[in-house]
Amino acid sequence: MRTEKIKIDSEYIKLQDLLKLGGAVDTGGMAKVVIQNGEVTVNGEVCTMRGKKMRSGDVAVFEDIKIILDASQV
Repeated sequence: MRTEKIKIDSEYIKLQDLLKLGGAVDTGGMAKVVIQNGEVTVNGEVCTMRGKKMRSGDVAVFEDIKIILDASQV
């Protein structure tokens, strides 16, 4: 499994945007489909909300990519 650590300069990022930023998917449309199909886990649980607010320390996993978010509070 490949692990990506993503740092952002805001309090949160939407799950679909995190998947794109982390390189797990190529487009927002692809992110929407894989999230709605229940193929993504957030902190160990299946998440079907593409607009889910991901905050510092949250972990998203899709296929063989694990994305860990480091968000600095503004």
